[in-house]
Amino acid sequence: MQHDEFIGQVQARARLDSRGAAETATRASLETLAERIPPGLAEKLAAQLPREIGENLRRVAYAPDLPDTGVRMAREEFFDRVAQRAGADVPKAVHEARCVMEVTGEATQGGLTDRIRQSLDEDLARVLFSGSGGPSS
Repeated sequence: MQHDEFIGQVQARARLDSRGAAETATRASLETLAERIPPGLAEKLAAQLPREIGENLRRVAYAPDLPDTGVRMAREEFFDRVAQRAGADVPKAVHEARCVMEVTGEATQGGLTDRIRQSLDEDLARVLFSGSGGPSS
């Protein structure tokens, strides 16, 4: 999947009014995910995504001033961080992050999103991977 198609899919599924909003939602979701998962897994995910999108993961996973990746965080904290990065309220951030992960799952292969899901707490994974039409809580 190419960058423009990825962002266009996020924009359509999250019903965002601009490509810029889809870029922001993608960046906020993937940067927060990179804080949560091990750096090696973040790198594998980044390698399968369009370069510009993968950089959202690498920027956090390998940031020298952010040594704490793979940090356990509750569902609420995860989505609070996404909302803060996106400048959105939490329900909107939850929906946008689910859309980003849905498109990410379609853009990757080899069971990578399953491995990411398994690395997350069950409660967070259930909501994050529920897709664009899934439950918000």
